[in-house]
Amino acid sequence: MAGTVRRLIDAGLRRSPMQPYFAKRTAGLLAVLAYHDIDRPENFARHLDLLLRVMRPIGLDEVLAAWAGEPLPPRSVLVTFDDGYRSVLDHAAPMLAEREIPAVAFVIANLLGSEEPYWWVEIEHLVRCGGRSNKLQSIPTPHQAVLHLKRLPDDARREAIHELRATASGQRLRQQQLKPGELGQLEVAGVEIGNHTFSHPCLDTCDDATVAAEIIESHKRLTETLGREPRAFAYPNGNWDPRAENQLSNLCYSAAFLFDHRHARPGSHALRISRLRVNSTTSIDRFAAILSGLHPAVHNARGGR
Repeated sequence: MAGTVRRLIDAGLRRSPMQPYFAKRTAGLLAVLAYHDIDRPENFARHLDLLLRVMRPIGLDEVLAAWAGEPLPPRSVLVTFDDGYRSVLDHAAPMLAEREIPAVAFVIANLLGSEEPYWWVEIEHLVRCGGRSNKLQSIPTPHQAVLHLKRLPDDARREAIHELRATASGQRLRQQQLKPGELGQLEVAGVEIGNHTFSHPCLDTCDDATVAAEIIESHKRLTETLGREPRAFAYPNGNWDPRAENQLSNLCYSAAFLFDHRHARPGSHALRISRLRVNSTTSIDRFAAILSGLHPAVHNARGGR
């Protein structure tokens, strides 16, 4: 029932008489799309085909040029991916290369070459398997448990994960991560690699030493792996932090990205570039409304997070 209502709302937004108004209003802005896992490749392909029809895909070089004062082509869009899911290599990269659409993938450095799951994926698994923590006494669902732990101080989050592992039944969850050498394959396909911290904590919940270590250690490992320094960063969970921005500035990062579901304005702060939330399951109707700016306007007017 909820899915049907959502589809009707998406269809109504796409066909709204406000669509042309918002499309015109955002024509001079940059749409930065923030994907994660590409678990619906066929739908993602529809997204890319729509981009080629109504938008102007650009790469990070053109974004940086626009932020330095060069003209931004109308209806520009940059495709990005967070976390480094294998599906970006297996599904997204070939589709992007075929269509000659550049992109950026922000990867978590300490997971490269491992079978360790993302911590939020593991939490949901552990809660389903009966895991318990003093930090989660009143959290009824796995998803709500993740949301709650994201808001805790980082040391409390780590303690909760330890408690969940100690009390959950069944085997530890495993998740095949990208290998270091596969980052080069992504870049050959036109997907530039960026920094997404060493282990993906919410930086605004961390102490000063952890903020510095998460950015610097990831920067070092990616530099060793890529043979060059990464120049772009995405804040985990979109949580901007002034200490993190200071570290990025010291390391001479050219761009850093939020997750605030807004179009980005050229000339705004280069280490606080807005992005639009989208995933491979997003309906083509909602996707069109996101690109125009109508969906973000409605979302943010309702106080969406």
